[in-house]
Order: sequence, then structure tokens, then C-alpha cells
Amino acid sequence: MQLGLIGLGKMGGNMRERIRRAGHTVVGYDRNPDLSDVGSVAELVERLDAPRVVWVMVPAGEATQSTIDELAELLEPGDVVVDGGNSRWTDDEKHAGELAAKGIGFVDCGVSGGVWGLENGYALMYGGDAENVAKVQPVFDALKPEGDFGSVHAGKVGAGHFAKMVHNGIEYAMMQAYAEGWELLEKVDSVTDVREVFRSWQEGTVIRSWLLDLAVNALDEDEHLDKLRGYAQDSGEGRWTVEAAIDNAVPLPAITASLFARFASRQDDSPQMKMIAALRNQFGGHAVESAK
Repeated sequence: MQLGLIGLGKMGGNMRERIRRAGHTVVGYDRNPDLSDVGSVAELVERLDAPRVVWVMVPAGEATQSTIDELAELLEPGDVVVDGGNSRWTDDEKHAGELAAKGIGFVDCGVSGGVWGLENGYALMYGGDAENVAKVQPVFDALKPEGDFGSVHAGKVGAGHFAKMVHNGIEYAMMQAYAEGWELLEKVDSVTDVREVFRSWQEGTVIRSWLLDLAVNALDEDEHLDKLRGYAQDSGEGRWTVEAAIDNAVPLPAITASLFARFASRQDDSPQMKMIAALRNQFGGHAVESAK
């Protein structure tokens, strides 16, 4: 099938390549002309046969809103827009309504996989009407990991991004637990090889995970994380998860504490946040700050 893809950064560029490897045609647009296949969003739309599917992979908020506004004026009834960025689920409902008024379908899709997705595939959580999802399904199948899992039609519009938000909240808590354990191991005199303790956990333990594998990768690159500053950003989804928990009276003590720990990292050079920063860089290519 044909796909228009807007936003060819770390995630979008690799997604374009994986979809093309599956035999589909991708017309990509990015503000950086060195990455772009076309010179404008209008040209991208012109290059696609109807009914069109256009995937938006730009930062949440104003960038996504302005892109969807532009597409609303260019696309035709029967076309579908997919928001694959990290938008808040409440924005999805707004965007779906705006596009529906013009006969254009909308699907929201939470995407996980970071810089490893090109080779390993991307975990996908999408929401929307079955008719619109069906138009995008070949692309979902191309992006997902091999096997039976890694892709889910989570529900109606907004469900995909809500599921991805909760996924990221869980990720916050898991990273925080590894970071706290790592700092405690580093602190005591009796443990002389913390990196190898982490490595030993990769097999046969109940806490083994891909995040643990990435922690070991980070420690192989910088055994005591001396090169990193203990500062970790948050993408916003942890905050939204906590807000949704409050709205629904669902207790999330671990996820909430992990979010607040990131806030604490901006006050001091936190050893725990060195591990959080290292893990975010490992799985998502997120920027890190060097130790002074």
C-alpha cells in the first residue's frame, strides 16, 4: 500500500525504512529537506492515490495540531490520518471530531520501540473505528515485531495513546526500581562488581527484562556512569498517567513516586538518575547530559 509519513526524526525515519522493507511505498515529508522525499505536505498528498493514509509522527501539542489542521484542508472524504506521536488521548478525541466533520477518518497509535524498532519491530497500540483501522492494517503489520504479539486494537479513539501513556508510566516505575537497586549496590563496600551483579540477573531471575539488558549495555559503556549527570527529563506521559489516576481514583504509588524522583533529579546530581538517563538513552536515543 501507499503511506504518507510526516516527521522523519529518530523514530519516523526508521519507521519509513521498516515499512519500505515490507514492500510498501512510503512518501515522507520532514522540515529538514535532507530527510524529506517531497518539498511540502501538499506535495506528499498529491503523490498518494485515494483513499490516502497519512501518518503524523511529530511532537505532541502544537506541532501535531498544526499538521492535522493542514491535512484537514488537503485530504478528501475517505482518507485517514494516523497520529503516531505521543499525543494526549484527550487531543485525539478533538482531532477525530475535527476530521470527521470533513469525512476524514482518524486513528491514534501509541508506538514503542525507540531506536531499536527498525530491526526489532515496534509495539503498537491503536484506537479508532474498525473501518479506519482496517485501512492502516498493512502498515501496522509491517511495523510490529515478528510473531503473534506486539500489536493491539486497544479500543475507540484515544485508546491507543491512553494505553501507551500507561505503558510509559509503568516504564517509569521499572526504571526507577533498577536505578534504586543499582545505587544501593554501588554504595556498599561488600559488593565489588555491581555491573556483573546486574549481568547475572539477565538469566533465571524474575526481574529479567529488556530494560535490564539495556542497563547492562549502559554499564558496559560506562561502568559507574561517571560520564553522566544525574538528570532525567520526562516526556509528559508520566504526568498524564498520574493525572488520569487522580481523575479515576486509582492509586499509583510506584508510578507517582518515580515521576517525582525525576523532578528531584533536577535539584541535585542524583546517582539514581544517572541510570535513568542511561536507560532512556539506550532504548530511545534520548539526549543525556555529560558530567561536569
